[in-house]
Amino acid sequence: MQQPIQTLSRKNYEEIFALSQFAFQYKLSPEEMEKKKAEADRHTIWGWMDEDKIAAKLHLIPLSCYINGKEFPMGGISSVATWPEHRRKGMVKHLLHHALTEMKRNGQIISYLHPFSFAFYRRFGWEHAFTEQHYSIPIEKLKKRWETSGYVRRIKPDISLLHELYSKYAIKWNGMLVRDEKWWEQRVLKDDVHIAVAYEENAQAAGYIMYEVKENTVKVKELVHNSLNAQKLLLHFIGNHDSMAEKVTMIVPEDDHLPLLIDEPRFEQKVAPYFMARIVDVAAFLKTYPFTGEGEITLTVEDSFFPENTGTFEIKCVNGKTSVTRVEDQNLAQSANCSIQMLTGMLLGFKRPSDYFKAGLLTAADCEIEILERLIPAKQTFLTDFF
Repeated sequence: MQQPIQTLSRKNYEEIFALSQFAFQYKLSPEEMEKKKAEADRHTIWGWMDEDKIAAKLHLIPLSCYINGKEFPMGGISSVATWPEHRRKGMVKHLLHHALTEMKRNGQIISYLHPFSFAFYRRFGWEHAFTEQHYSIPIEKLKKRWETSGYVRRIKPDISLLHELYSKYAIKWNGMLVRDEKWWEQRVLKDDVHIAVAYEENAQAAGYIMYEVKENTVKVKELVHNSLNAQKLLLHFIGNHDSMAEKVTMIVPEDDHLPLLIDEPRFEQKVAPYFMARIVDVAAFLKTYPFTGEGEITLTVEDSFFPENTGTFEIKCVNGKTSVTRVEDQNLAQSANCSIQMLTGMLLGFKRPSDYFKAGLLTAADCEIEILERLIPAKQTFLTDFF
């Protein structure tokens, strides 16, 4: 008997993208279709089949991300869609479970997705892990004496230079993608944007901006800076577009300090939930995770959708070395308790252990919270990419 979940291939692309265009309400030109197909060549695509037709589908993109300065293999879930006549039959649920099984087998120990509904994907273990802060700034607020050294120059796309600057910046945050050349070509530089690079006084590149000017607005697509001076150089550069635009829009990390640098910080600042994340393999993730400080704690994790993750783990950090042991008899240990969702948010740094504890989402004694606060590095999550 034919299995309902099948791995799809190039011969299915027309059907795959017909469903994507219907579900996500867009229309591809022939040229755009070819670009989409080229992108999809790196995806693993599974379809739930009904009489040899795709009823539902899911794309898995092999990626990596930075967590506390370390690269983690990551599976990006994308383009999950179902035809209306097949919805609410549990097909996506089965596709997600299949994807988790394959990610674990492939060593992709964490997964991201951009949800149509946070509540829907929380049922399957993904959790809110990335928030965007949106700025809309009257451009005159950037017209000031920035006290900088160095200069800014517009450039044509130079992946080698941009990648070097991006990688130094990305490692400062938890969750940023480790980009490769194809990702730059197919995703980051796919649109026609202006690019300018900030150079320090010694002619060393230290940041860049990708942007467009339209509808009387400077729309910043990506702003990367590896020094305060580079940031100020780029802000000054943006301000020099005042004859072309009245405002500037950009997306920044939650802990961004731009309001501290502007003389009048009253401008539109809006925080919006963005991506979700999920630990795929708890044991492997804990053993790979770069804990800091010293201490030991016993942690019980509940994963109802992927039960092989459910268990109790002893974590010991001594003299800079970490050991993680699975405790088979959970009754032997007094432990802190949390769901797979809260474990993901806590270890990514989206919120601190004390935040989840205060919200009643992490059960632990006060001394255990103190240990978790000490062992888990404090680093903000941020994600500039989309898929």
